[in-house]
Amino acid sequence: MTKSVPFSIRLPKELDEAVSAEARRTKRSKGSILVGLAEEAHRMRRFPGIGFKGDDWDRRAWVMGSGWDVWEVIQSVRDFGSTEALVEEFSLTADQVALAQAYYRAYPDEIDALIAENRRPLEAIARENPTFQVLTGA
Repeated sequence: MTKSVPFSIRLPKELDEAVSAEARRTKRSKGSILVGLAEEAHRMRRFPGIGFKGDDWDRRAWVMGSGWDVWEVIQSVRDFGSTEALVEEFSLTADQVALAQAYYRAYPDEIDALIAENRRPLEAIARENPTFQVLTGA
């Protein structure tokens, strides 16, 4: 990540209170809250139809109107071998897949990391989480 640039801002009282409350709730600085909000807003304007969901530590891009995270779309296109096969099998449109692919081209490291995390062997997850159980079909 590049070094941040100082910037002074005056927030309306109501917004300052909301940002302050979010900072207290998440135990983060007001500055980091505003940076996160600005980054998401920038990406949403750059890619209309992309939103963000998840908790603060697990924010991820998703394709609005589909319920699919961008990483899920990209992984599925790879698994199915084509956009057409994915669109035919699921309730995604070609435009939604194209939007996810455009976002991926801009942020490949972010999406590839989420795909890699999803592809981790269940046994590795079980070793890290003692209460996790790998169920086998029987």
